[in-house]
Amino acid sequence: MNVSKTEQDMRKAIEATAGNFATIRTGRASTSLLDRINVEYYGQPTPLKTLATITTPDASTVLIQPYDPSSLRLIEKTILESDLGLPPSNDGKTIRLNIPPLTAERRKDLVKVLRNLAEEGRVAVRNIRRHAIDEVRKEEKDAKVSEDEARRLQDEVQKLTDKSIQQIEKLFEAKEKEITTV
Repeated sequence: MNVSKTEQDMRKAIEATAGNFATIRTGRASTSLLDRINVEYYGQPTPLKTLATITTPDASTVLIQPYDPSSLRLIEKTILESDLGLPPSNDGKTIRLNIPPLTAERRKDLVKVLRNLAEEGRVAVRNIRRHAIDEVRKEEKDAKVSEDEARRLQDEVQKLTDKSIQQIEKLFEAKEKEITTV
């Protein structure tokens, strides 16, 4: 049983959760809003950031400048179909996304989405824990480790799990505060 691998897997789960949190808009323009957007470009789902320069000229605008002008319509269509809820405005060369101030209702909805993402992160950490503990039990059954050593490893995995879930909770609280702050 390798505890460091379990710790590494849990760290990856936390990073993935933090990445998901970054894609939730908070009323301020951010290029990370578009990180999850994949455009169907020449039959391949392609990340938007590889097809265009994405900038934030001011606090409420995201500017998308495609490298290939012919992809402008595809990008616009993809953004419209996405769950961003932001209508793109196309001027023929660039696409602008105006980030409106969040309404109280939209803030509540975003907190719900955030809560679900946090729960997904916690579930991922728990799955890693379950896998690690199963591995310890198997090693104990196969007499590779003693009962005391197995108990110690399980306790260590549980401590890692608690620490990881606590980190996800801190990330959630920080992002929730960011969303709910007017």
